[in-house]
Amino acid sequence: MKFQPDHLDGVNAISRLEQGRIWVHGTVFTSSLLVPWRGEVQAWPATTAADLSPAHFEAIVSLSPELVIFGSGSSHRFVSPQLYRSLIERRIGIETMDTAAACRTFNVLVHEGRKVLGAFLIEPSTRAAG
Repeated sequence: MKFQPDHLDGVNAISRLEQGRIWVHGTVFTSSLLVPWRGEVQAWPATTAADLSPAHFEAIVSLSPELVIFGSGSSHRFVSPQLYRSLIERRIGIETMDTAAACRTFNVLVHEGRKVLGAFLIEPSTRAAG
């Protein structure tokens, strides 16, 4: 699925999504990542919702978002609020959706000027090499 958002200087945007890959401003990422509204994209060491621990969400706090859009992979999977307690305690909102919906929502919020962070799980591609 290809996205074509309006470009805002200095703001991150998701430009494309395929199974096992997300593009942020034309740069492809093949593992889970944190995408702040501004600044550097960071690796997020988890592959599935089952891999997540409170430490994964604590890593988000230092980026100071107002809201986190959590892309849970190819299907919508909720995680326990105990995992993201560090966000709740700091009044950082979190919304969970599948990664494709999360990418679209992230772009809308970034272009509205929101201090949003995308936390996207990228599941390994199952495509055969050819």
